[in-house]
Amino acid sequence: MDQTNLQKSTILVVDDTPTNLSVLLDYLNQSGFKTLIAQDGEGALEQADFARPDIILLDIMMPGIDGFETCKQLKANDTTKDIPILFMTALSETVDKVKGFQYGAVDYITKPFQQEEVLMRITTHLTIQHQKKELNNLNKKLMASNATKDKFFSIIAHDMRSAFTPMVGYSDLLIRATGELDDSKITKYAENMKLMIDNAHKLFKNLLDWARIQRGAMSYKPNHFDLFSIGMSNVAFLMNTASQKKIEIKLDIEKNTLCFADNNMVDTILRNLISNAIKFTREGGTVSLSSKIDNNEWIEICVRDNGVGIAPENQEKLFTIDNKYKSQGTAGEQGTGLGLILCKELVEKNGGKIWVTSQKDEGANFWFTLKKSDKTEETLGA
Repeated sequence: MDQTNLQKSTILVVDDTPTNLSVLLDYLNQSGFKTLIAQDGEGALEQADFARPDIILLDIMMPGIDGFETCKQLKANDTTKDIPILFMTALSETVDKVKGFQYGAVDYITKPFQQEEVLMRITTHLTIQHQKKELNNLNKKLMASNATKDKFFSIIAHDMRSAFTPMVGYSDLLIRATGELDDSKITKYAENMKLMIDNAHKLFKNLLDWARIQRGAMSYKPNHFDLFSIGMSNVAFLMNTASQKKIEIKLDIEKNTLCFADNNMVDTILRNLISNAIKFTREGGTVSLSSKIDNNEWIEICVRDNGVGIAPENQEKLFTIDNKYKSQGTAGEQGTGLGLILCKELVEKNGGKIWVTSQKDEGANFWFTLKKSDKTEETLGA
C-alpha cells in the first residue's frame, strides 16, 4: 500500500486515558493519518457505524462495556464487521491476548507505546485490508465475467440452432421435392433460404465481433471521416432488404459531417441499427438516418422508424446481455439479440453513449453520439 493511500486512511482510536490518546494522536497525525476519537465502548460503536474507519485501535480496560465486548459487538454488525481491530493493552497474560483474537481482533499493541512498532503494525494491517478489498473486487469482476461468458455461450447455442434449423428444413424440402415443385416455388424457397443465410451471417459477424471485444482483441483506431459517406454506404447496402418490405430508407445527414471515431466500428453500429429498424417496421413504412451537432463537440446520430415500437419496461433490457431482449420482426424475421449489445460496446469504445426513445406501436428512435472532428473538409483531404 503506497504512502498516498496510507495518508487517506482513517483510524478510530478508542481509549479513556487522555495521556494515551495524546501520544497516539501525535504519532498518527505526524504520519498523515486521519484520526477519530472515542473514549468508551458505546462511543466507539457509534463512531464506527457512522464513519466506517479503515482500522480501529481499541483499549481493553474502559468504563462501561470493555474492549472485548466492544469488539464482539463491532464484529456482529454487518457495517463494521470487516474493519481490522488492534487491541491496545498493558496486559501481558497470554490468555488475554488469545481472548482478544477469539473476539475477532487481528493484532495487539502493548503499552507503553513504541512509535515504530505502532506504525508498523498499523501499516501492515492497512496493507492487508487494502489487498483483501482488491481481491474481493477482482473476484466480483471474475464472477461477473464468468456469468457473462456462460450467458454468451447460451446465446450462441440458442441462436445458432435458430439460424440453422429452418435452413436444414428448406434444404431437405428442396432435395426431396424438387421434381414436384414448379419454378416459382423453388424460387420462393431459395429466396427464403437466402434470407436465412443472410441472418446467419449477421449472427456470426455479431458473435465474432462481440467475442473480440470481450477478449480485448478489437483494436480502436479512430480517424477523421465523413459520416454522410458511411451512412450512404449502409443505406445502399440495406436497400434491397428494405425494398422487399416496401420500406423507404431516408438519409438526412449533410455532406461533410466530419466525426472522429473508428469508422469500421461506426459502420457496424449503423448496419445493426438500420437493419433492426427495417426488421421492426411494417410493410410500407419508413426508416430514416439523421444527425445533428450537439454543443459543437458531439454529433448525435438517430436511426428512426415508424414500426412496432418498444414498451418502456423492455427498453432497459435492450443493451445488457443479462436481460437479452428478443422479439420477432414484422415479417417473422428472427433476431440474434446481440446487435444492440454490440452497438453499445462499440459506441462506448468511441467515447459516446447510446439510448432509445420509443412507445409501443409508435416506432422507435435509437440515438448515439460520436465526437465531432476538429478538421475541415479541406484539411481532411490534404
